[in-house]
Amino acid sequence: MRVLGIETSCDETSAAVLGGEGEVLSNVVLSQDEIHAPYGGVVPELASRRHIETIDTVVREALDRARAGLDQIDLLAVTQGPGLIGSLLVGLSFAKGLAYYFKKPLIGVDHLQAHIEAALLENPGLPFPALALVVSGGHTSLFFLEKPLSYEVIGRTRDDAAGEALDKIAKFLGLGYPGGPVIEKRASGGKVKAFPFSAPRMSDRSLDYSFSGLKTAALKTIRDNKISKGSRRMADFLASFEQAVVGAVLDNLGRAVSERPAQSLILCGGVARNKRLRAEFEKLARAERLAFAFPSPKLCTDNAAMTASLGLKKFRALGPGPFVPDLGLNAYPRVSAPAE
Repeated sequence: MRVLGIETSCDETSAAVLGGEGEVLSNVVLSQDEIHAPYGGVVPELASRRHIETIDTVVREALDRARAGLDQIDLLAVTQGPGLIGSLLVGLSFAKGLAYYFKKPLIGVDHLQAHIEAALLENPGLPFPALALVVSGGHTSLFFLEKPLSYEVIGRTRDDAAGEALDKIAKFLGLGYPGGPVIEKRASGGKVKAFPFSAPRMSDRSLDYSFSGLKTAALKTIRDNKISKGSRRMADFLASFEQAVVGAVLDNLGRAVSERPAQSLILCGGVARNKRLRAEFEKLARAERLAFAFPSPKLCTDNAAMTASLGLKKFRALGPGPFVPDLGLNAYPRVSAPAE
C-alpha cells in the first residue's frame, strides 16, 4: 500500500509518499522563507499564491523520488486544518481533484495531530498514555493521548504562540526571519539569567498558554537597556528571552505530568528544533522517569510525511469495507476540527 500526503497549511508546500509499513519513500518540502523574509512573517496571500504555482511540481517530485505513479497510490491524505485558509484550500482542492479523477480514498488530517505523528513516525514503540506538546510559529498546544488516535486538548495558547513571540522579537531587533533559528544562533554563549523574565501563568490555573505578556516585557527590556542589533548585550538578552520562552512552554507540561497518568512525553512542531528546548524537555522527561520522543529536525517543520502517516493510521482504523472518498471535506483555519 502506498499513501500520498499533501501539506499546505502555512508557507511550506510539501508532498510525501509512504509505504504500507510507514516507511518514508519520499518527503519533498518547498520553503517560502525567502518570499516572506522581507515582511518579517508570513503574508497569507503570497503564501497561497505560491502554493498554487508549485503544488503540481512538488507532488510530481515526491512521486518521482518514490518511483511511483499516481495509479500506484492507494490512499490520499491531506491537511484539512488548522492553518491559513487560503493555503489549506490549495492543498485540499488539489487532493480532491486527484481523488475524484483516480477514484482513490481521501482522508483529511488535522495539522496539530500530524505534528504529534511526526514523533511517533520515528518512535513507533512509544507507550501510551502520552502527553504531547506542540510548539510552532502559529500554535502552542498541549494534548493528552490516552491511546493512539485519541487527542484531548488540555492546553492551548490564548494569544501569541511561542514561535510567534520569537519571530516578533527577532523582527523588532532586525535580526531576520524566521526568528526562532536566528535567536537560537545569536543567543549562543549568552547568559540566561542576565535579564530576568517572569513566567507567564493563567490566573485560572489552567494549562493554557499566553506569550503576549512575555513579548511585551521583552520589548520593554529592549527599550530600557537600549539593546540594538549591534549591542554587546545582545547575546545575553536573547539567551534570557529564549530561556524564558522554553521555561514557559515546559512549565505547563510539568504541571500536566502531575495531573495526568502519562507514560511518555512528546515534543513536536517547528520550535521543537530548538536545542535549548530539546535539552530541557529531555531533562524533564528523565526527571519524571518517563519515556520521551521528539522528531528529527527535518520532521519538526511542516511536512507531508507526517500527514501521510496519520492518514494511513486513520484509514486503517476505519476497518474493512468499501470506502467512499469525502469530496465535501472542507478546510478549517482554527484549532478545533468540525464535528464528525
